[in-house]
Formats: sequence, structure tokens, C-alpha cells
Amino acid sequence: MGIVGDLFGAGKMFLPQVIKSARVMKKAVGYLIPFMEKEREERLAQMNGDGNTVEDSLASRYNGTIVLATVKGDVHDIGKNIVGVVLGCNNYRVIDLGVMTPCEKILQTAIAEKADIIGLSGLITPSLDEMIHVAKEMERQGLKIPLLIGGATTSRTHTAVKIAPRYSEPTVHVLDASKSVVVCSALIDQNSKEDFVDEVKEEYEEIRDEHYDSLKDRKYLSLEKSRLKKANLDWIDFKPVRPSFLGSKVIDDCEISELLPYIDWKPFFDVWQLRGKYPNRGYPKIFQDKTVGSEAKKLFDDAESMLQKISKTKSLWPVGVVAFYPANSVGDDIHVFEDDDARKESPRAVFYGLRQQAEKEPGVEDPYYCLSDFVAPLDTNVKDYIGCFAVSVMGAEEMAKKFDEEMDDYSVIMVKALADRLAEAFAEQLHERVRKDLWGYCSDELLDAKDMHRIKYQGIRPAPGYPSQPDHTEKLTMWELMNCEKLTGIKLTESLAMDPAASVSAVFFAHPKAVYFSVGKICEDQVKDYAKRKEMPVEEIERWLSPILSYDRD
Repeated sequence: MGIVGDLFGAGKMFLPQVIKSARVMKKAVGYLIPFMEKEREERLAQMNGDGNTVEDSLASRYNGTIVLATVKGDVHDIGKNIVGVVLGCNNYRVIDLGVMTPCEKILQTAIAEKADIIGLSGLITPSLDEMIHVAKEMERQGLKIPLLIGGATTSRTHTAVKIAPRYSEPTVHVLDASKSVVVCSALIDQNSKEDFVDEVKEEYEEIRDEHYDSLKDRKYLSLEKSRLKKANLDWIDFKPVRPSFLGSKVIDDCEISELLPYIDWKPFFDVWQLRGKYPNRGYPKIFQDKTVGSEAKKLFDDAESMLQKISKTKSLWPVGVVAFYPANSVGDDIHVFEDDDARKESPRAVFYGLRQQAEKEPGVEDPYYCLSDFVAPLDTNVKDYIGCFAVSVMGAEEMAKKFDEEMDDYSVIMVKALADRLAEAFAEQLHERVRKDLWGYCSDELLDAKDMHRIKYQGIRPAPGYPSQPDHTEKLTMWELMNCEKLTGIKLTESLAMDPAASVSAVFFAHPKAVYFSVGKICEDQVKDYAKRKEMPVEEIERWLSPILSYDRD
């Protein structure tokens, strides 16, 4: 495994090969453990010449002890699992605390196990705040353990600006599994640690300076002015299509085999760090890549084999719910009504919107978008509609648990990666059904999967927590509207991550001029206005929207 680790670090071996190698190692060690335990018991009472116990002697065989955890409120763990396997291959003792791990458990374990390093992982934006909390607690308790930060929403900038200043010991952002070994080695090797830490500190100081300078340089419109520059769509000649039904409908007529044509394979290869020389060329062109093509094809064949077994045994199964309601915009918000006759009454629910405020480049005439721009204003008397959905692929955790018991990390990661792809494929397939049938505003659409992945269709499906509406709390409105948890079993964690992790939810907009956009940074005037509309404390809104604030809330 030392050779495997060296080859991977040198870019001469790929992640799937590393994890397959780890599977062999684990199974071999599993065979040897009974013999090792017997020897350990016989020597347990013995003391080494240096006064260490046998346990200390065993611990010294490792390069170091690392505690890994997905932080509280987050259920995503594919990246963390990959990092754990790669570190294990490089002779690190890895203690994986799993997902939804409270700060107290992370720190208690690190102290009890004499950890050399703590690694935190997270995918959703609220996890960023939880990582800050962990760093603060480590500082408060006077720990001296280096802290690693990783996950899809994390970044060097966020780590440098928001996390590192809270903890006086080394805090390092780790981009992916291939970098984790280099960082851990540098932090544990006393000969290299000081230089490495000084280098990171200097780099992060530069990043902080650049970040705060850029905040000063950026210009924003007031909320009032940005509203004057909203997207003004034609509501006189446009006649919205009424969906085929109103209310919620469970989607229980879908088979895994039906989702396979809708899979976008590029993110699957990204999970396994197989990007090739031209990463944007994607599947199937990746198979022609001179560097990663052969390994990508082997990985794809393994994925197809597992998908065939899943389809045959029904060990994974799709569940979902979709809902349509009459809706009209009122300012930056979308009022949702029980039925067409209730539009003059109090809304059943309200989706709250955030509007772009960052000043556009000179000469750019784009509007300052908010999602409410794509729904007919209430005062136009146009009967418009909105949809929402939540879908999931169930059973992945149960499959992963069985593979884990068989010491098969490769299949654990494979089934979770495939479940994610299937959930996204389910969302893609459902959106097509919505456009052509359930809502029917594009009944004559003729698009293949590639066109769908390139968003060639009419309408959009932005998700709460993503750029067009960065506020995860909007999921609560969706879940209540659709009666989601009762109808599907898809739950929301305290940080509003969807559980199971292989889940997708979003809001449907049908207008042909509806586009995806990024709200970007917003100012204090909008935060206060948004908090007032939602009837939530400003401090709580700032916490949920911390990644997009144009000011430092501290």
C-alpha cells in the first residue's frame, strides 16, 4: 500500500485503482486479525524496553491518527470516505465518525484517541457555519491539533477568511483526496511542519487581504434601485398553461431502469477524480483520453454492472412527490394559493425571493434578477402557476452498510455515487414529464438527454440553497406544501440537508424567459427587508445567508 500511495501521489495511479487496492488490503488484514489479536493478548501485559505498553507500540506503527467526520446537520460523506481510504492506504490510522457528527463527539474522540489531525467535511452551505463553531470550540478548549477542512462548498477563501482566524493552530483547506496525504504528512513530520505552517499562514493572510480589498472595491445598488431594474416580462400577451392537476401527487410509477438514459456521467467521473486532459468533453469522450481513458472505461463497466444488479434486485428504488399550485408574485415574493378562486385571499404559502444587488459591468444591460420576476404579478390578474418537487433514491445506505461489513470500500463509494446520479436522473426525467405532460407547457418537446443536461428546455428548476435562491430555509415551505416527509420519507436535518443524501428538490418555473442566475452578494438593506418579510430575526437570516453577505456580520 505504500507503493500504491506513492504512485497515486505521483499521478501514476488513479483513485479507483487505489480504492480497489485498499479493498484487497482490508480483506487480507481481516484474515490476519484473529492471529494478530491472539499475539496481542499474549503480550498485553508486557512492557517494551522504553516503557511503552503494547498498545502504544501498535499505535507507533502508523504514520499518525486522524479523526474524520461530516459535521452536524450534514449527511453527505462520499468525499470524506474517499479521503479516509486514501489516508488508510498511506498507513494513517483513520477514525471515521460518519455523518451528522456533533462538535462534542468530534473533540472528545480526538482527545481520547490522541489524534494528530482532525478533518471536517460538509457539502451544504450551513455546514460552513458548523465548521466555524468547531474551530471556535477547539480554540476555547485549548487544543493543539491541526484542523483540515474539506467538502464541495468549502474553499481556500472561506477557510482563510472565516475558519482559520478562529483557531490559533494550523487550519488547512484540502481540495481533494490526492492532496490530503501531502498535507497530513507535512503537518505530522516535525522537520517539515514549521515551514509548511508558515507557508499556509502567509498564503491565507494574502487571501484575507485580497478578500477584504475586493469587498471594498465592489459596488452595489440599494435594494430599492435594484428592484427598479428587475426583469420586466410581457404579461399581456403571455397566457400561462394550467397544470393537469393542483396539489400534491406521489410519483411511484418509476423504475431504476427508466432513469438510466437520463444519467449525467460527468459528475460521476469527477467523484473518482478522473477528469482527463479535456474535462469539459465529458462522457463518452473521456474513454478516448490518453491518460485516464482506460481506467474510466473500467470504472464505467463496474458501474454498469452494479446498475444491472440494482435494477434486477430492486435494491435501490425511486420515490418522489410533485405539486402544482396557483401562484402570483408580490414584489420579490411568490404567493401560493390553494386554488384558482383563492387568489384574492391570504396565500396558503409564500416563497421569499432574494434579488441581485452587485453592480453589473459597464455596458451590461442585464436585469437585476429575482425568482419572483418569472411569475405573473398579482395585480395583472393573470392566472399563473408554480410547481415544486422532491425525489430520492432509497436503499443506498443499506447497500453501503453491507459492503462495509464485507470491507469493500470500492463498492461503498460506487453505490453512493450511483445513487446520487440516479437521484439527479430522476429529477431530470420528472422535469421532462412536467414539461410534456403533468404541466404540459411544452407538450411537443423533442430533446435527448444531452440537450437536457445542457438546459436546452423551456423553464427552470432552481433549488433552495443554490445560487438563484441561496436560502435553505425555503425548503421548509416546500416540505409543508407537498407534505413531503409523510408522502416520500425524505427528511430534512436541522441544517436542512435532505436525508437520504441521494435526494433532489427544487421549484418549477414555466415561463420561456425564466433563466438560472446567481444572486451573488447582497447588502444589509436587503437582509433586513428579507428578515422582516419572513418574520425572522436578522441574526438568524444572516446565519443562513452568511456565504452571500457583502459585509462581515461579526
